[in-house]
Amino acid sequence: MFRLALQRVSAAVGSKLRPISVGQQQVRFMGNTIDDGQFKTWKPLAPTLRQRRMTSRKHLHKGGPVRELTVAKRRTGGRNNTGRITCRHRGGGAKRRIRLVDFRRKETGPQQVIRLEYDPGRSAHIALIKHMETGKLSYILAPVGLKPGAIVQSFMGESKPKSAAQIKEEEEAAAAAALAAEAEARAQFEESLAEDAETDAYGKVESIEVEGAQEYTSEGLKHQAASSSRASLVVGNCMPLKMVPIGTIIHNIGLHPFGRAQLARSAGASVQLLYTAPTGLAQIKMMSGEIRRVPVEACATLGRVSNANHKNQKLGGAGARRRRGWRPTVRGTAMNTHDHPHGGGRGKSKGNKHPRSPWGKPAKGGKTRRKPNPMVVRARPRR
Repeated sequence: MFRLALQRVSAAVGSKLRPISVGQQQVRFMGNTIDDGQFKTWKPLAPTLRQRRMTSRKHLHKGGPVRELTVAKRRTGGRNNTGRITCRHRGGGAKRRIRLVDFRRKETGPQQVIRLEYDPGRSAHIALIKHMETGKLSYILAPVGLKPGAIVQSFMGESKPKSAAQIKEEEEAAAAAALAAEAEARAQFEESLAEDAETDAYGKVESIEVEGAQEYTSEGLKHQAASSSRASLVVGNCMPLKMVPIGTIIHNIGLHPFGRAQLARSAGASVQLLYTAPTGLAQIKMMSGEIRRVPVEACATLGRVSNANHKNQKLGGAGARRRRGWRPTVRGTAMNTHDHPHGGGRGKSKGNKHPRSPWGKPAKGGKTRRKPNPMVVRARPRR
């Protein structure tokens, strides 16, 4: 009897470690979790685990971050310097360290990706890169398709900020040089035609058309210089918008010339470049449908931000929210009249009021922007 029970237990343990097939992909079932490469799910041993679904992290580094590239995160619990709550629903949670991500990418030269890591302070994954010449370590946002061992570069250090006077002087000098070269080429061409006419037995000169001739202007020279200095289009490379081809998918975009990246930094975010030029402003299309102008000297990284399945996660229970530093949220209809505009009354009535915040501001669909942003070409479509 004991031997039969032992055989049943061993068979059950063996079945747990045996890989099962989901579609065309082999999934390893280890204990109480299943990880198919996209999501990690749990056996419903508790009610909170039944609906829990997290993105897969089996391809990420299992250890901790580089200590020198982190700082301690000090919490305030939503209080200001006087001790009053200025941000509700904050407090508690596990200790964290802030990863210092390089959003400027000023270091030029090849950099090798060492590993991909999880960052508790953001929805996207981060990549640890090492400069192949100096050996300096830094963190960057990991785009989709970036793997350990890949080589990325930054071209932000090659183009330094110039004043308007310097740009004007360079344009005038380039235009003068182009006109001088054109005059010299025409003189040489006329001399060659005269020599051919003298040596021709019939005294006739045939018209010659030069293919691919271009007008030598300052704009043409600048476009040629920009096209000739195109950086390598590899996912993870950082460069100014004037070096990026039109239609490219990019992320991690700056709002100021040679400044840090501020746009498209969350998980799965991407932006499409609609127009660019050697100088002036470029136009980009956001995922929301908004089209806005950005300086062409602003930084941009090729590719799309990783961990796009983050929006499909389910924490499963309230304890997961508490461990992330969030406290409970009380509905306005459950409060008294003096605590919230929706409070009081009989039953679950809101008093025939539109949804609003505890301070009377419109909570759903109300306009809060007083003046339009001049850099926005077309606003995002609204309901």
